Amino acid sequence: MTTQLHLAAQYLAAAGISFLEKKEDDSHTNLGFSITEGNLYTRPLNEAGDTLSLNYHRFTLEWNSKNSKSSLRLDKTLHSEVLKWIQVTAEEANIKKQYNYDFHYDLPYDKITNDFEFKLTDPSRLKRLIHFRTLAQLSIKTFLENHKIESDIRIWPHHFDTGAFAMLKNKSNMSIGLGLAIPDSVVNDYYLYISGYHGHDAVDTSNFNSLTIGNWYTEGFKGAVLPVSEIDQKDAVIFFDQAFSIYSNQ
Repeated sequence: MTTQLHLAAQYLAAAGISFLEKKEDDSHTNLGFSITEGNLYTRPLNEAGDTLSLNYHRFTLEWNSKNSKSSLRLDKTLHSEVLKWIQVTAEEANIKKQYNYDFHYDLPYDKITNDFEFKLTDPSRLKRLIHFRTLAQLSIKTFLENHKIESDIRIWPHHFDTGAFAMLKNKSNMSIGLGLAIPDSVVNDYYLYISGYHGHDAVDTSNFNSLTIGNWYTEGFKGAVLPVSEIDQKDAVIFFDQAFSIYSNQ
């Protein structure tokens, strides 16, 4: 289901690219996550504040206006049908720009074609994925509040990670990135991560003290990692706090 959701989230990213002013940091493409609704959602796409969202519970795309909502069920729906629905719905919302499904980044999947069909193969898995996003959102929020760090918490459609990033207000000239990543070459599971940077260079973690929960990675990705399958929010916050403390004392 991760692949299906990652692909579906690209419709939201394409809406940001098509309808919004381009930002140098690509923030016009990133997404919010609503714990109460269980969905990903774009930034407002027009003056009326309309958004396009991906509902995990129902596996639907939803166009959200102030007084109404229209939806498209993705299961057994073709890519070409999704594109048509978004364009027609955007026009009904008085958006004059053309919707273009075109990106400046590559995904780790074969390029989607018009006859690609979405399939809801494991509905129970969606509940688990909502849990992972919710755990990440709440634990990152708690961490940021505990350390008085200001950052948005957003989902980036390229890597499909829930992430926060901030420059630290101290003499270290260090920035911190943390979040939730989907399974990849680092860990074959959803996992929490935190890493420190000086400019664009990741801080070397090879001499860091061990963590009581999670592990340091020193090759390729440099930072701390914790798989989320068997942890709760308390564990997640402890992981972030402890890794951050080690970074802060360098």
